[in-house]
Amino acid sequence: MKRFLLSGQSFFPFILLVFTVAENLKGQGCGNLGIQLKADIPSSCTTMVMTMIHDAKDRPYLYVANKEAGLVIYNITNLSGPVQVASVPVSSLSGLQVMNLSQDGDYLYLAIGNSFTNPQQGGMAIVDVSNPASPSVTDTYLVPSSTSGAGIVKVEGNYAYLGAMGSGLVLLDITDKNDITFVSQFKPDINYPVKNPNPDLYNARGLEVRNSIVYLCFDAGGFRIINCSNKSQPIETGRYANPALYKTINLPRAYNNIVLDDTLVYIAVDYCGMEVLNIRDTSAIKLHGWWNPDNCPGNNWFTSPVHANEIHFDKQSSILFISTGKSDMMAVDVSDPSDPDSCTMYGGNGNNIGTWGAGLYKDQIYLSYICTLGIPFSSNWTGVKILTYNRKSAVEDQRKWPLTVFPNPADDVVTLRLGKFTEHARIQIYDAGGKCLEILEVKGADEYKIPVRDYPSGYYFVNVQTALFNAGANFSVAR
Repeated sequence: MKRFLLSGQSFFPFILLVFTVAENLKGQGCGNLGIQLKADIPSSCTTMVMTMIHDAKDRPYLYVANKEAGLVIYNITNLSGPVQVASVPVSSLSGLQVMNLSQDGDYLYLAIGNSFTNPQQGGMAIVDVSNPASPSVTDTYLVPSSTSGAGIVKVEGNYAYLGAMGSGLVLLDITDKNDITFVSQFKPDINYPVKNPNPDLYNARGLEVRNSIVYLCFDAGGFRIINCSNKSQPIETGRYANPALYKTINLPRAYNNIVLDDTLVYIAVDYCGMEVLNIRDTSAIKLHGWWNPDNCPGNNWFTSPVHANEIHFDKQSSILFISTGKSDMMAVDVSDPSDPDSCTMYGGNGNNIGTWGAGLYKDQIYLSYICTLGIPFSSNWTGVKILTYNRKSAVEDQRKWPLTVFPNPADDVVTLRLGKFTEHARIQIYDAGGKCLEILEVKGADEYKIPVRDYPSGYYFVNVQTALFNAGANFSVAR
């Protein structure tokens, strides 16, 4: 047990003797997801569905990136009976197919340009959906010299961040929705993690943006962090690729999609499952956890039953929902991010259909299916499946954790009984004025003894933090 005396550090005074905190037990979110199919929205193999999002303004609409059919909009007031109410054909989008989309206020932002077989020029379109049943295109932008389509688009403030596949990251000024303006373009170095790579495999295809920092999935090029504070001169500040895939043999990689959660990112890595990366220090990104259901790299891209692509996070329930190709969808418990655990599956390997996209809104899950002839899996149906699940409520997530402190009062040693084995705990002790006296880093027990013989008589407070819970109590020292 490590002991660190922080005599000069202070903390706000505790005013509660015992406080209640959220409990995220390993596997608890998996207890009863109760996934149910509500509706199928079929398409055709000549108009494949790529992905979809629920209206962000809480209106009952589903926006579908329907590739060759453009943007298609459904009214889903009745989840079991979606009704198409509008569409924007590719003829209104410079002839470019719709691959991905995001929403900001009354506007949709479409990543346009087929990136599959026979790829197109990449670009972005803005669609006014102030009335979702009557959408209108305000402007389109085409990336010059682009030949590999587009993969994703995200918006923050007055800027759109377009993942333009082989053309890299493109920053666009969208202050005037009728006049998209080019700002800059950034192509990450493809000579990482290996030298002399195949340039066709390095694509900007999944991203998140926060405070002008772009967290980019660069396909075979791993994960990149790009600082766009200076919009005209983006700078890469961090990079990571799992060494298991390039040392000592260079194996295929496909960093596809990402969820950002404070100092952690969850990344879908195709046949290698999902990696959890710690990005607290962007210059030294570390692998924090790895959901690797098929023993990558012992498996391979062609035969793996899981091809993780789009990923969404129910933080309240600590569950990730991942579209996984011929396995349809996997739910992964990340209540302990260092040890992600399979929760449940929807669909199955032998149903001859496979997913590409995933969407999440409240207790609703959306899965998009594509047609493919066997590389890397076979799928003979395309469309959207609407699912619901039992989402943990905020009330259900608030529980008391049995932290016991005895004897109380104490004169020599106090014992903390946590009521459950914990691999690692951080214990902080404060005096009655809120001054932090000690921080204890401990491992591997459900009970800890803390010497207090050198503590003056008085009241003290203890706070215990683990990967599973955070709890506190008070005790006194009397002689």
